Amino acid sequence: MATSCRLHPYQVIPRSPEYLLRSPNSHETPLRDVLLEYNGFVRGRHSIDLRPQMQIRIENAYYEKGYSRKGLNGYLGTEVARYEVKTAGMHLLSVEPMKERPEADRPVQDLVSQDQLKFRYYRLYFEILFDRKTDAHGSVLLAANTIDELTQLSTQLANPETVCVAGSAHCTIFPEACSVSVEMSIVVNGKPRFITWGSLLSSVVNHPPERLEMQRIYRHRLTQVKLDPQDRNQLSLPLLPGDHIIWQ
Repeated sequence: MATSCRLHPYQVIPRSPEYLLRSPNSHETPLRDVLLEYNGFVRGRHSIDLRPQMQIRIENAYYEKGYSRKGLNGYLGTEVARYEVKTAGMHLLSVEPMKERPEADRPVQDLVSQDQLKFRYYRLYFEILFDRKTDAHGSVLLAANTIDELTQLSTQLANPETVCVAGSAHCTIFPEACSVSVEMSIVVNGKPRFITWGSLLSSVVNHPPERLEMQRIYRHRLTQVKLDPQDRNQLSLPLLPGDHIIWQ
């Protein structure tokens, strides 16, 4: 007799003082800790560990020669590159080039070296101070093949020049005129959508729906998430990469 391998659904459970997310293996997590369990994310922390299916969006601004790379004076435009983190390495998803980029400036997709795309673990620092006299600062992407090595590199960022030397495959220092953000891809009403990391279900479902269906990846399979769309507190569920949402 065949046995059923059907997974139990995720379920948002009303509790006081905090709602919980019950996973298919019956593990319960407060909604505010869902991202903490996923990749150690804490809102307001100056760094974030990048896990498979997470993405980084790099938008670099370009200026006429001789102009300060701040403000609007000499500003020409931006280029955007988006990368997705894989099980091993990062993959360039797309590039939005600009016309007549200054020849002396690197294209946005060249800011991250090909060597750095081959590691297993990544950590993004949103802002690191490099020179207190000039207040020079920028985002930093660290890469390593083990968590211990990544932690060691992070410790060395107290003196960034020791780890972020020219040509290092482990470290990318983004220009000050470059904005780096963390995103993820979800599917809403059958269409892919890029959203900011840390977004809640309420950011997609922006009014009480008549119909709401949601699926989340569990052990490489899409699994139903049971929730009550009329309970606005349940819409505080943090979204994760690959979530599928249908709402009307």
